Amino acid sequence: MTDQPQLHSSIVAMISLASGIAANHPAMGQCQLQRLRDAGIPEHQIDAVIEIARHIRDEAAQKLDAVFDEQAAEAQATIAAEPEESCGCTTTSSGQSCC
Repeated sequence: MTDQPQLHSSIVAMISLASGIAANHPAMGQCQLQRLRDAGIPEHQIDAVIEIARHIRDEAAQKLDAVFDEQAAEAQATIAAEPEESCGCTTTSSGQSCC
């Protein structure tokens, strides 16, 4: 490893806060939020990080919902045309069906 400078702790806290929000982490980035405030990061910058992270999270959820709805509609059409016994999923390790 080369002697590259490490990221500043406030940058790491911003990245961690944003990724935690975007990933719906249960800790909700409260530790990082406090670190940023303790480091004197202006509230408007913290607010921008939170806004961007929430936008990414919400946009990803909307896109996943759209794909789910599309696939559900396709599956419904397939089932209506040709009913099957299962949805094509695999069984659990004990042999239980998840469908």
